[in-house]
Amino acid sequence: MYEANRKDLEDAIRYVTNHLSMMDYASNVENKLPIGSGVTEAACKTLIKQRFCRSGMRWKDAGIKTVMSLRSLVLTRGRWNQFWEKIDKWGAPSIN
Repeated sequence: MYEANRKDLEDAIRYVTNHLSMMDYASNVENKLPIGSGVTEAACKTLIKQRFCRSGMRWKDAGIKTVMSLRSLVLTRGRWNQFWEKIDKWGAPSIN
């Protein structure tokens, strides 16, 4: 029993030590950074779930990756124009 408790304690200490920089909640709040998973979960729902999980839909990897890329550009403020500015500057790869 003692060894199991000791291992659990060591695991907890290792976890906190390895993730301490991500646990500076006061600094993250001050810098207006999210401190919970709500932003990520909302993005998943908006970006993926609403589009790809409709009744009867089937997706292949290439199709879903392309549509996800376009949706992320459209749904993220400023990214659509940024994308086209990059295309205007560097061009786009040709598809053979």
